[in-house]
Amino acid sequence: MEAAAEPGARGWLGGGSPRPGSPTSSPELGAGSRSRSGPGSGPGSGPERSGARTPGPAAPSHSFRKVTLTKPTFCHLCSDFIWGLAGILCDVCNFMSHEKCLKHVKTPCTSVAPSLVRVPVAHCFGPRGLYKRRFCSVCRKGLEAPGLRCEVCELHVHPDCVPFACSDCRQCHQDGHRDHDAHLHHWREGTLPSGARCELCRKTCGSSDVPAGVRCEWCGIQAHSVCSAALAPECTFGRLRTLVLPPACVRLLSRNFSKMHCFRIPESAAPEPGDGEDSADGSVPAGPGREVGTPESGKQTLKIFDGSDAMQRNHFRAVTVPRLARSQEVLEAALRAYYISEDPQGFQLQALPTPVQLGDTAAAGRVWSAGPAEEEGGRAAPEAWVLRALPRTQEILKIYPAWLKVGVAYVSIRVTPQSTARSVVLEVLPLLGQQAEGVEGFQLVEVLMGSRQVQRTVLADEEPLLDRLREIRQTSLRQMSQTRFYVAETRVLAPRISLFVGGLPPGLSHQEYRSLLDEAVASKGAVVLDVACFAEAERLYMLIRDTAVRGRPLTALVLPEVLHTKLAPDCRPLLVFVNPRSGGLKGRDLLCSFRKLLNPHQVFELTNGGPLPGFHMFSRVPCFRVLVCGGDGTVGWVLAALEDLRHHLACPEPAVAILPLGTGNDLGRVLRWGAGYSGEDPFSVLLSVDEADAVLVDRWTILLDAHEPACGEDSEADAEPPKIVQMSNYCGIGIDAELSLDFHQAREEEPGKFTSRFHNKGVYVRVGLQKISHSRSLHRALRLQVEQQEVELPSIEGLIFINIPSWGSGADLWGSDSDSRFEKPRMDDGLLEVVGVTGVVHMGQVQSGLRSGIRIAQGSYFRVTLLKATPVQVDGEPWVQAPGHLIISAAGPKVHMLRKAKQKPRKAGPPKDARADGAPTPEGDPK
Repeated sequence: MEAAAEPGARGWLGGGSPRPGSPTSSPELGAGSRSRSGPGSGPGSGPERSGARTPGPAAPSHSFRKVTLTKPTFCHLCSDFIWGLAGILCDVCNFMSHEKCLKHVKTPCTSVAPSLVRVPVAHCFGPRGLYKRRFCSVCRKGLEAPGLRCEVCELHVHPDCVPFACSDCRQCHQDGHRDHDAHLHHWREGTLPSGARCELCRKTCGSSDVPAGVRCEWCGIQAHSVCSAALAPECTFGRLRTLVLPPACVRLLSRNFSKMHCFRIPESAAPEPGDGEDSADGSVPAGPGREVGTPESGKQTLKIFDGSDAMQRNHFRAVTVPRLARSQEVLEAALRAYYISEDPQGFQLQALPTPVQLGDTAAAGRVWSAGPAEEEGGRAAPEAWVLRALPRTQEILKIYPAWLKVGVAYVSIRVTPQSTARSVVLEVLPLLGQQAEGVEGFQLVEVLMGSRQVQRTVLADEEPLLDRLREIRQTSLRQMSQTRFYVAETRVLAPRISLFVGGLPPGLSHQEYRSLLDEAVASKGAVVLDVACFAEAERLYMLIRDTAVRGRPLTALVLPEVLHTKLAPDCRPLLVFVNPRSGGLKGRDLLCSFRKLLNPHQVFELTNGGPLPGFHMFSRVPCFRVLVCGGDGTVGWVLAALEDLRHHLACPEPAVAILPLGTGNDLGRVLRWGAGYSGEDPFSVLLSVDEADAVLVDRWTILLDAHEPACGEDSEADAEPPKIVQMSNYCGIGIDAELSLDFHQAREEEPGKFTSRFHNKGVYVRVGLQKISHSRSLHRALRLQVEQQEVELPSIEGLIFINIPSWGSGADLWGSDSDSRFEKPRMDDGLLEVVGVTGVVHMGQVQSGLRSGIRIAQGSYFRVTLLKATPVQVDGEPWVQAPGHLIISAAGPKVHMLRKAKQKPRKAGPPKDARADGAPTPEGDPK
């Protein structure tokens, strides 16, 4: 019976751990010799570590051997070039090292990496893409072919390596399993650029040639794998600590909801890795030797299955061995292909039954025992084999406590045929400091730590544990290495799952919403259901996703609960809204970058439910800020939602920053955020938001009181627009709105072409040239009242109400000349300026800086009477307005915006390449 010390405890049971960086014993390796250091990779073998596969003082369990180098090679520890012809290679995970560096290796082998995960958290893999200078976290080889990337952390893998990836993603919320308030570093290896500097020794720790060095995925500090052990284990979130929503302040009891559901990430339509996409027959190339093709002369390629599940799915690993290989060599190669480092004596290879052999039990169970390709009787050796574990009469099993404040990480006990789940709990409790008399309050939980989902199963009290282990190995040997057993308290959880339902018709009464959904609280075309049953929440979620109301599909989102009382006094978390269709599709890359730099729970995709889910989740946060990534229309959308919900927020006036992704971006220009996003470092953007100054900006309400459209040409008016719209930038009537409408219609017809700001402006120019000789005589088609006074209009083609000193992509329509008739315009003066333009040529001259508009009036209340259907646009959103009245007035409280500081933000944190990686450009259209 054995117990292993918990990380952070005073020492390791059975001997003290060496100091970080101190030399450890290393076997002498001769040419062709092999060494398997450290413990085996049984369920949870090895001491437990915090974070993601943390380098630690225990031996890393590599299978090292000396190899002859035939091409330039770099050390994975020090990242220096390996001079000479000899290097030290791990046969399992491809870790390469100098012989002199071998004694300092702390990075664990892939075969034991699952056992070193402190809290298992599944990954969220996005679609395949090309990721330059990135390395697979499983086989340590470069991602030269399209690979997969986790949307929440910096894990990169080959598609066929996904089943072997650790469930070591960032823990972004509390889920009732091993929750704690202390936050530790979450180290990830091999995501550093070549110029990265170690936090401890200040020497270069990164490389673009090999996966070297580690980086905390929360605070961003970088270090050598050896040096990281000497750093304080607690993470402070670094420079972004005031913007990050701490995981200890977020609670989400998700149970069977996947990580994709929890983080509101649309699931990829691509086939699952290993589901047969790599070849027609379902083969999956072997990880350590990915090059699978025609074997060399004297060699043969074998298909290796690891259990019944792999045989049913036809998922195998291809292994190339000499034709005269001994059975021991073939068995070791098969174990390496599945990253199993246990003693080969406990396994055997059985011939896979073919359709011809299904009735031949002797052939189906034949064990590999000979080397020649031809066996007795002239029959060819089978090309497909099943890797099986030999029956065991007893096993040493590691049992983990499901609570964190224990002096040990796990205890090892002996499991015999008489062992049951209840007897194991009785034996383990005293070792964990609990009273065995209270055994009724505890249960044994089996946890499968899959890379995509962590599954928990409560074992029945009388479950024979040895039979259960045999059943798991029969199903999949790989799953056995990813399975743990926890002793957990038997408690009845009181779940509270919040389901956001969007896409409902807006403006209905509570009773009408209840008729659509049984019990809900309605708000602006959406409801939030608080469900107190896991099964019911899952049923409702799937039902809502497959339901349409009045022809519109509903949106279903799982929302976490923010524990606002746990937030630090200086914490002002940033609520991020991203329009992925904006900015030449740069929004998709920003979405992924912000999820990794912040807590993904605080990043919302606007095409998936709009801004309402974000504001609902942050409704009880006492102080927060907002970042909107999109065009002027997107900013207006978020500000309108904020105006509607401010009375339901604990922070009714959050300051709003802008990352301009649209075409015009006039509000972003005024607030110094620039003409448009052009690939700046997302980390620097967040620093600028943290350093920004708060300013006030007027908001205006436009009441649209349309009459019935008349017959004839006036019948061209579109369907009735909203009765009330909000305005922040400007409102245009006439030629200005007509050009916006033509552009909008062209984009709706061919959205795939509108992926760059330059192309969008070219379309505006082309549309303008087509209207250059068009005359509407707008001054005869409308009447204007300012502060109840009739204003005579000059001969104009467009009438524009402006709130900010930027129009049409940065033009100053009002002009800088002083005029005694009017006050100097400001964004927060409670006044709008009214300007006229005489046509397309005049608009072009204004945008070129040659002229300004015709100043007409300035005021706080306006009434416009349209005598015929006329194009109208508000903040870039156009439509054709039927004859009637437009009443423009102040919209109550001013909105708090963030203006970028003139000085550059304080430089801190790792360089750009260490925090966000380039991603393949997906398809979409800008806002």
